[in-house]
Amino acid sequence: MTTDIKTYLRSGEDDNFFLLAGPCVIEGEKMALDIAEKVMEITSRLGIPYVFKGSYRKANRSRIDSFTGIGDEKALKILEKVKHTFGIPVVTDIHLPEEAAIAAEYVDILQIPAFLCRQTDLLVAAAKTGKFVNIKKGQFLAPDAMRYAVEKVRETGNDNVSVTERGTTFGYQDLIVDMRGFPEMKEACKCPVIIDATHSLQQPNQSSGVTGGKPTLISTVAMSAIAAGADGVFIETHRNPSVAKSDGANMLPLDDMEKVLTKLTIMRLAYNEASKI
Repeated sequence: MTTDIKTYLRSGEDDNFFLLAGPCVIEGEKMALDIAEKVMEITSRLGIPYVFKGSYRKANRSRIDSFTGIGDEKALKILEKVKHTFGIPVVTDIHLPEEAAIAAEYVDILQIPAFLCRQTDLLVAAAKTGKFVNIKKGQFLAPDAMRYAVEKVRETGNDNVSVTERGTTFGYQDLIVDMRGFPEMKEACKCPVIIDATHSLQQPNQSSGVTGGKPTLISTVAMSAIAAGADGVFIETHRNPSVAKSDGANMLPLDDMEKVLTKLTIMRLAYNEASKI
């Protein structure tokens, strides 16, 4: 993928939203290529710029016996293969400053997990790679507070940055998305704003030590966010979420992706028309 990421994200037909989608974690090459191919086929028809998402390693797990990955280098090479096979950008999470330069050799966008969005060394290390940096908003932060995370990236000289809403802690075991946050973050951060339509429906800290979720509401949350001005949508998906090795409880079944994206495209067209008034 050689196209400038900013230009690519704005390349949707009729000013469509862009999509970051894929499995929570890379479980193997076949599943990654299968998901990428299916989503690529849908997004190409709908005129949606598509970025393949897959974590090469999961560091933030509830239990010590939770699946974390198939091996860093192996997973990163699979992400690189997706990129070259389909000619699309790929995004992955990083958790420590020293991971930034390593992951940057394989991917186009480095993602900062929500719990780590205030980690200055991590943000600066990601920014210094020159890669596009997507920062997830902490579940504990007000929307306009994300300007300070964005400033840490920009102060390195890297203006390639976006922010992602993934819900705010609502009691001990639930999250809620405040739609006021989208215009507030756009104004405060002056960069693309994304809705994470799957993690924002998590139900964390369950007594079993495994996160729950409400995937039937993915299209509701995503459509609401687009109506509130979101530029992009983040969706984790899997052929069979019930057997996914991470976050299966809140992932979208891959077979439902076309229906959801079609709805979101219609909503985006309506938003564009309403914005002219």
